[in-house]
Amino acid sequence: MTTTVNAYLATAPDAPLSKGTIERRDLGPKDVLIDIAYAGICHSDIHTARNEWRGTTYPVVPGHEIAGIVAAVGPEVTRHKVGDRVGVGCMVDSCGECGPCKDGDEQFCTKGSIDTYNSTSYSGEFTHGGYSEQIVVTERFVVRIPDGLALDVAAPLLCAGVTLYSPLKHWGAGPGKKVAIIGLGGLGHVGVQLAHALGAEVTVLSQSLRKEADGKRFGADHYYATSEPETFRTLRNEFDLILNTVSVNLDLDRYLSMLAVDGSFVELGLPENPLSVRGFSLLKNRRSLAGSLIGGIAITQEMLDFCAEHNIGATIETIDASQINEAYDRVVASDVRYRFVIDAATFAD
Repeated sequence: MTTTVNAYLATAPDAPLSKGTIERRDLGPKDVLIDIAYAGICHSDIHTARNEWRGTTYPVVPGHEIAGIVAAVGPEVTRHKVGDRVGVGCMVDSCGECGPCKDGDEQFCTKGSIDTYNSTSYSGEFTHGGYSEQIVVTERFVVRIPDGLALDVAAPLLCAGVTLYSPLKHWGAGPGKKVAIIGLGGLGHVGVQLAHALGAEVTVLSQSLRKEADGKRFGADHYYATSEPETFRTLRNEFDLILNTVSVNLDLDRYLSMLAVDGSFVELGLPENPLSVRGFSLLKNRRSLAGSLIGGIAITQEMLDFCAEHNIGATIETIDASQINEAYDRVVASDVRYRFVIDAATFAD
C-alpha cells in the first residue's frame, strides 16, 4: 500500500513545475514518516528539473533541504519519535557496509548512495524530494533539528550548511587559519558564518563590493572585489584555504596564486566546462586543488548542533508553492538574498 500526497512536479525540461500528486511508500520497520514544514530551493533542484545535468527522469519532485515534524515511525525505529523536529538532506540511503559508509562518508558509498530525488533505491523505488507534504525516509538518514534552530532557516542547512561545514572541518579551518570564500550567495553566506564561528580569519572574494555590508554582517573580516586586478596582487600567498562556492569556470591559476604554503583550493560548485590549471600553480607553495561533496549524516548532525549553538542559519525568503517557478528564475538571475524556502503548508492549496 502507498499514501497519496500533494506535491509540485517537474514534468519536462522546458515545462514549469506544476501541482500534482505522488505516492509515498508505507512505513517499513525502520522508516520515519515526516510531515514536511519547509523545503529549501537549491540550484541543484533547478539543474535537475531542467535536465541541465542530463539524466533526469520525469516526472520528478525536487527538494533536498527538508525540515519537518515526525508524524509516525516504524516499530524498529529507535532514534526518532513522533513530534520530533527533524531534517532530511541530499541522501536517503546508502549500503551502510562499505568503508566510506562505516567512516561516516555515506555520500561516497561504493555501492552508490541514494539521492533524495531523481534516484532509484536499492528496492527499485524512484525517489521524490521535499516539494511535497510528506516524505518517508529510513531512520539512518533523518537528522535532529535542535530546538535552537527555527525550521525555516534550518531547511537550507541540510544542503548548503553541510556543503560548507564539511570542507571547513576537513581542511582544519579554525583559529590561526586564513579562509577565503568565493561568492556570497546561497552557499557562501552560510560558509562565512560557519568559518567565522570556527574561529578562522575570513575573507570574501566576490565579483564586486555590492554585498560587502552583508558579508561583514555575516562575520567576514575582509571583503575584496575580484574584478579589481589589484586584489590578486594584494592577496598573493595569503590563504590556507579557499572554498569556491560558484559554479562558473574561474581562472584557477589566479586564485591558486592566493594560497600560502600547503594551502588548498576546494571546488564546491559544478562548472559547465572542465577545470584547467597550469602545473606550476600547484607546484609552487605545494598547493592542492581538491573538491568536496556535501557530507555524511554524522557531520550533518554536528553541523546542525553547531549552528544552533552559534545562532547560525540561512537568510531566507519564504514563498508559497505557487511561486516556485518565479523563484527558479530569480535564483538563476541571482535575485535572492539568500535562499528561497517553500512553506509546505501551501502544497495543498
